[in-house]
Amino acid sequence: MPGPTLVIELAEPPSPATLRGFRALMAGLSSSFTEVRPGSFDVNVPAERLGVEDRREEDWHRPFLVYLMGPGAGDESIFEAEHADEPEVEAVLGFRPTHAVNVSAGCNHEIDHLATALLTAAVMDVIGGVANAELLEGQASVVAGLPGVLGIVDDDSMALGTAEFLRAWVRHPAFRLVK
Repeated sequence: MPGPTLVIELAEPPSPATLRGFRALMAGLSSSFTEVRPGSFDVNVPAERLGVEDRREEDWHRPFLVYLMGPGAGDESIFEAEHADEPEVEAVLGFRPTHAVNVSAGCNHEIDHLATALLTAAVMDVIGGVANAELLEGQASVVAGLPGVLGIVDDDSMALGTAEFLRAWVRHPAFRLVK
């Protein structure tokens, strides 16, 4: 995807009930919804449904890939490669992630950064987990004091936090995700 991506780290595989809630959220937020496999969605989400005003066009729909990955859920090799050696992350999380959900925007405009963070927070409200956000140079000092930040790791290049953190960050003037 050409836009920003956020990752939600999960301590355990989502239950069938959690997956149903995840699916219901994606279907409810999106104007166009395709479930590629259980827990993997290709969606178009009107930014307004996430609380973001998009002034470019009426009914502008933002494309996203939102997908669960890990053992038994697809993209297992990618999950393993991305989580191969992260002792600092695991120390802050207090667990070794078993699964993750990627939220990837299909575009890279300012609104896509806002929508990605807010969509990720909405998914976290349903499935739980901890947001893993790459940081641009100099952003660590900006996000460190925000509510919901659990830690800054990997030489200040990654923030770990709650849905509250993501919602607080989008309100900060220096907000910007890594593409």
